[in-house]
Amino acid sequence: MDFDYSPKTKELQARLLRFMDEHVYPAEPKFTAELQANTAAGQRWTPLQTIEGLKAKARDAGLWNLWLPVDSAAVAGFDGAGLTNQEYAPLAEIMGRVPWAPEVFNCSAPDTGNMETIARYGSEDNKQRWLKPLLEGRIRSAFAMTEPDVASSDATNIATRIERDGDDYVVNGRKWWISGAGDPRCAIYITMGKTDPDAPRHSQQSMILIPADTPGLKVIRPLSVIGYDDAPHGHMEMTFDNVRVPASNILLGEGRGFEIAQGRLGPGRVHHCMRLIGLAERALELMCRRSSSRVAFGKPVSAQTVTQERIAEARCKIDMARLLTLKTAWLMDVAGNKVAKNDIAMIKVVAPSMACQVIDWAMQAHGGGGMCDDFPLAYAYAHARTLRFADGPDEVHRNAIAKNELGKYAG
Repeated sequence: MDFDYSPKTKELQARLLRFMDEHVYPAEPKFTAELQANTAAGQRWTPLQTIEGLKAKARDAGLWNLWLPVDSAAVAGFDGAGLTNQEYAPLAEIMGRVPWAPEVFNCSAPDTGNMETIARYGSEDNKQRWLKPLLEGRIRSAFAMTEPDVASSDATNIATRIERDGDDYVVNGRKWWISGAGDPRCAIYITMGKTDPDAPRHSQQSMILIPADTPGLKVIRPLSVIGYDDAPHGHMEMTFDNVRVPASNILLGEGRGFEIAQGRLGPGRVHHCMRLIGLAERALELMCRRSSSRVAFGKPVSAQTVTQERIAEARCKIDMARLLTLKTAWLMDVAGNKVAKNDIAMIKVVAPSMACQVIDWAMQAHGGGGMCDDFPLAYAYAHARTLRFADGPDEVHRNAIAKNELGKYAG
C-alpha cells in the first residue's frame, strides 16, 4: 500500500480545507441559532437555510457528490469525483470535523449509501425517478432496516413482511432508528423485509423502494440520541400498514437483501469511520487549545501530566485508526468488499470507540463547558456513541473478527 495520497486527492483536500475554513466553521453559530429559532417557532423539522446556502457554494466550488465512486460515476448524467475508496477516505475525514458538514457537499448518510444502492441495483426508471434528484440534492432519503420488536443486530431476525400480490408488493411492519426520516424532503425509503420466511437463512430478506407518500406509511415519533433529536434529520420510529408498491420497486430480486447490504455497507463504514476520525481530530485540537488557555493549580491545564498523557494517547489512537481505515479502503479497492470484510469489521470497532474516548478526554479538558452546547463536544460525543450501534454493534463485529481469527487455526 502506498501511504501517500494521490495528486487528485491532495488537490481536493486543499480545496475542502479552504472551504471548511471560509464557510463551514464560521457558519456553526448561525446553524445553532437557526435551529434554536426554528424550535421556538414550532418549526424544528424544517430544512436549515444555513446548510442550503452552503450547498450552493459547494456546488459552485466543484465540491459536490465527492463520494460518487468510479464504478457508479456515469449514472443519471452525473460524473461526481470518480474517486476510489482510498482517495475519498481523507476527504470524508475533513467533512466529518463538523457532524452536519457532509450534507453541505451532498456526501451525508444515509443518502450516499442509498444513492450507491440505487445506482448499482435499481432499474433505469428508478434511477431517473430517485437517483437523479438525490444526486442533485433536491430530495433526501432513508434506509429502513432496524426494528424495535427483534434483536436487529442479527439482521436475519428482521420481521417486516414484503409479500407479492399480483403486480405489487405489500409491506407490513414496524421500524425504528430510521435516520433521515424526519426531514420533510425525505422522499424515498430503501426498506429491508422478509419475502420468503421458508428460504435459507440469508435468502429470506429483500430490499424494496417505498416512496414516502405511499398510503399506509406513517412516521410515529422522533427518537432522541442522548438528549439530541437531531432535527431536522431525525431518527424516527415508523409503521408500514399494507403499504403497496409496484413489483418493479424490488431491488435486484427476491432474496437478495443481504447481497445488497454487503455492497452498500462496506463503503458506508469507511465513510463513517473516516468522518469519526475527523471528529476526533477536531476534538483533540479543541482540547489542546482549551487546556493551553486555562490555568489550574498555578499552571496551564496543558502542563498537567494527566492532560499531556491524554493528548499523547489521543494522537496515537487517531493515527492508528486512520491508518487501519485507509488500509481497509485500499484493500476494498484492490480486492473487493468480500476480501476486505474482516478489515471493515475491525475499523467499525476501532473508530467509534477511539472517537468516544478522545472526545470524552476533550470534554474533561473543557470542564463544565464540555457538557454544554457552547462547544461542539457534547453533540460530537452523542454522534460518535451512536455509531457504536449504527451499521452493526461492536459485539457483532468483534464476533466476526474472532471467528475469522480462530478459523486460521481450526483443524
